[in-house]
Amino acid sequence: MKIAVIQGPNLNMLGIREQHIYGPMNLEQIHDQLKNAASQNGVELEFFQSNLEGELVDRIQECLGTVDGIMINPAAYSHSSIAIKDALSAVELPTVEVHISNIYKREEFRQKSVTASATTGVISGFGPFGYHMGLIALMQIISEIKAVEEAQQQEVTE
Repeated sequence: MKIAVIQGPNLNMLGIREQHIYGPMNLEQIHDQLKNAASQNGVELEFFQSNLEGELVDRIQECLGTVDGIMINPAAYSHSSIAIKDALSAVELPTVEVHISNIYKREEFRQKSVTASATTGVISGFGPFGYHMGLIALMQIISEIKAVEEAQQQEVTE
């Protein structure tokens, strides 16, 4: 099982930026913890971070046929990027959107996620632990999809 972890703008500044909102962990520490959890479950992770919308769109498109699912924190683009939403819709992969802060307790413009409608689900407000929740959710969703596909394949061969 392979999952792409895609991180949006300013997440490279975690640990420095607004610690009262995002906490003291930096992105590398979050990724290291995710790698540990993934390896214990036989899951391969691919990490990508960009501050550029087009690069995020390109990376999402590259996921088609190469990964089983996507975990994405579109960050500020969550609230405005039709391009990222459309890319997620196009690849039709199980996708979990993660937000470190609770976007529903923040400024009004942050309380709506444009990209969420193209995802399987959203995890918001649990700090870096939200990424672990996203990993668990994706492992379950992907396992269920694979089980259904295997059952359908068995029916065809019988």
